[in-house]
Amino acid sequence: MRVTNSPASRKRRNRMLQAAKGFRLKRSKLYRYASDAVDHGRQYAYRDRRVKKRTFRYLWQVRINAAARAAGITYSRLIEGLKAAKCELDRKILADIAAQDNAAFVEIVNVAKAALKNKPAATLAKA
Repeated sequence: MRVTNSPASRKRRNRMLQAAKGFRLKRSKLYRYASDAVDHGRQYAYRDRRVKKRTFRYLWQVRINAAARAAGITYSRLIEGLKAAKCELDRKILADIAAQDNAAFVEIVNVAKAALKNKPAATLAKA
């Protein structure tokens, strides 16, 4: 007699169909298609959790650049000045300050500009 372990198989298939709930047509009704759809969906979710981080960093850079240019400095010079001033603010916080509190952002820009003035000139590469 062939043993199929029916309760475990049924539970596994029902769990897959539950995961496919909300999908359209046979992708939510038939195990074979639901399994493929859920597997692809999980791959996209895994990938896009990392892509989301890149996307947000890009958005923060755009916001900081817009506010920095309004304050009379470019994004790259602002970041260089903040590093020279040993300022620990990350781009997420800088973007939030740029969007919410313009006066505070102008003070941060002034700190960066002062650090750039005090920064020693880069020496040429040794020949």
